[in-house]
Amino acid sequence: MTVAEPVPGDLRMIRTLWPVLLASAVGLVPFTVFSTFLVPIAGEAGTSVATMGSLRGLGGLAALLVGTALAPLIDRVPREWTAAGGLVLLGLSSVIGALGDLLALAAFCLLIGAATAVLNPALGAAAADRYGSGAAAGRAATLVTATQSLTAMLAAPVVALPALLWGWRGDLIALGAVAVLLAVILLGRRGEAVAESDQPRLGYLASFRALAAVPGALPLVLVAALRTSAFMGYLAYLAAFYDERFALSPEVFAFVWTLSGASFFVGNLLVGRFINAAGASTRIEAVLVGGLVVALAAIIGFYFSPVLPVALVLTAVLGLAHATVAACVVSLLVHRSGSLRGSALSINAAGMSLGVFAGAGLGGIGLGLGGYPGTAAVFGGLTLVALLAGAMVLRGRSTGPA
Repeated sequence: MTVAEPVPGDLRMIRTLWPVLLASAVGLVPFTVFSTFLVPIAGEAGTSVATMGSLRGLGGLAALLVGTALAPLIDRVPREWTAAGGLVLLGLSSVIGALGDLLALAAFCLLIGAATAVLNPALGAAAADRYGSGAAAGRAATLVTATQSLTAMLAAPVVALPALLWGWRGDLIALGAVAVLLAVILLGRRGEAVAESDQPRLGYLASFRALAAVPGALPLVLVAALRTSAFMGYLAYLAAFYDERFALSPEVFAFVWTLSGASFFVGNLLVGRFINAAGASTRIEAVLVGGLVVALAAIIGFYFSPVLPVALVLTAVLGLAHATVAACVVSLLVHRSGSLRGSALSINAAGMSLGVFAGAGLGGIGLGLGGYPGTAAVFGGLTLVALLAGAMVLRGRSTGPA
């Protein structure tokens, strides 16, 4: 059992981890620029918005393949080196994207997906490594995910303002420079990292076997993939639902989107602190299952909301519930995986990439066959299976050693 230990305050941890947190935010910005300026980007490339938008899928595919293939290698290289390499690739990709033609933008999407597949798990593991293996390590990893959720909510207006001065190409070039600068900073902090494990390094296939042997790792990755599929699929049709059911204009719907993003950020930030508080390790599994129960009830209730206020409340509840589950999964993987935490977070990220792919497609099938009740059935079913996997994690804890 993990020995209870005091967890430093969030501000103190942020002062220590600021390059890691800033790098985690920068990793989300390239695709934010791409999505925000999709119409002018497509126009300058001489192609349709639909064609240009479909290139985004290349990033998800690259993240899935690279994240899975390189998972055993994440823990073989110092975290800061891995993260710095991901940042350099991200910076190079951003400059390539600024060229603006179709081929360059296809390469941009593909390379950004590959870069983030390496960058994100390395940053999460690097943050956790600075605090050993106790509760503070889990909190450090959830601060990374909280930073990413805050970035997802705020990045669009942040990139839009400077683009008034230098356009979307200027955004990408500036982003490339910032990414390379952060890579240099991370390499400079390499000497401050905690000592590496003296355990012998495993072979490539042996690393996969070791990951599979981590208690609850496979159910946790399944929870992450399924809940991501349900949540991202729900978000894909959120605007359409509010338009059809409550006739909300895009301008008004922007506030709904902000509500969802803010709920996810607050949930990730606060729940991450709660579950990693000193002596709280035994309740993470219970909070995980509780979050999935709430998410299941909320997703079904949402599509049958009789009035707008009920739908808004359930939108906020869904953001909080999914943030809770996400924080629990990351914390448990960090606590349980030890020296394999980088590889575990990489596989987890790959599973989430698969979930992003599957969510919108499965939701579309449900919508086509049964309208929004069909969509509720699909997303509810995905969440139910995630709940069963979460129960396996809880059961494993209750039957495991004290």
